[in-house]
This record gives sequence, structure tokens and C-alpha cells, in this order.
Amino acid sequence: MQTSQRWLAVLVSAFAIAAAAGGCEGPPASGQAATRAPDVSYDPTPHGVVSEMLKLAQVGAKDVVYDLGCGDGRIVIAAVKQHGARGVCVDIDPQRIRESRANAQRSGVAERIVFLQQDLFETDLGDATVVTLFLSPDVNLKLRPKLWRELKPGTRVASYVHDMGDWTPQEVRDVQGTWGPRRLYLWIIPADRGARP
Repeated sequence: MQTSQRWLAVLVSAFAIAAAAGGCEGPPASGQAATRAPDVSYDPTPHGVVSEMLKLAQVGAKDVVYDLGCGDGRIVIAAVKQHGARGVCVDIDPQRIRESRANAQRSGVAERIVFLQQDLFETDLGDATVVTLFLSPDVNLKLRPKLWRELKPGTRVASYVHDMGDWTPQEVRDVQGTWGPRRLYLWIIPADRGARP
């Protein structure tokens, strides 16, 4: 399937999911609440780290970048604006989705991004070519089987600060975070997966 057709399929699928979830593709209804509390508290990834994360994942114009727990959308917005990618912002918190959409509109890239207010564990990741994470050790471990099961071979997974337990990364890079030195981790989904990572 060509890139434009794949993106159209992502948009149609996302719109259907959003409509079923209460219309998160359009502006959330006033007072709309998350289906449950977020897994982690909101802590924005520093802009310099965002750039390093996208370089580490070698994001390019053919990529579809999913940010799970997107916060204010800065990772996906940077992927679109700086690397020509397309993106999907996923967050369970309606306030974060509102911020992401507003920031994308201000940056002139909203038409290249899908905004999903939903549980990241229920998001279909099949169209992702890059997944970015800044979650927690426990959430990463809980998410790992889903990534392993749903992502296509060659998909890159980049995580800020937190690793994936005994899933050995392809690369680790040191960066300067808000509170001092931190790490970025990169995994690539192999063609021959075996039973587990």
C-alpha cells in the first residue's frame, strides 16, 4: 500500500475509533473526562531531548510516529515539522489532547496529525513505523507485549529515561534532561520475533 493510501487508512480508522470513543477527533465535549486516571503524571520531554529522540529513531518523511502519552504533542509535532513525518498523538487525558491539537494548529501541522483521546493499551499500533515513549518502568513492561505483538518488523521504539527490563536495546544514548543526565533507548522490532523480546 502506498504511503498516501496507508495514511488515509490511518485517518479513517482513527476517526472511527474517535467517534466510537465520544468524538475525540473533534474538540472534546465540555467537561469530558478521561476513562480512567493517566498511567503517569504529565512531565514534558525537554525540546532538546525530543530532537535527539527523533534522530535516534531516524525519523523520516515516510514515517508514521505514534507518541503514547503524547502530553502537549511536542514529539509528534517535531517529527512532522522537522522530519516531514506524519503522526498520531495518543493520550487518555482530554486536556493533553486539546493542548496537542492547539499546538499543532499553531505550528501549521495539524492536518498531518491524528489526535486520539484513548487508553494507550487500547490503541491499534499496526500503522506505526516509530513509537515514542516517556512513561514509567512499570508501564513500559506492561506495554512491551503489545508492542511486540502489534508492531511490524523494522518499527523503531524510542523511550526516554525508562528501559524495557531485559529487552536489550539496539542503542542507548545519553542526553541532558531537565534534572540532569538521562538516557534514551532504541529498540527495533525484528522480523524473527520468537516467543518474546
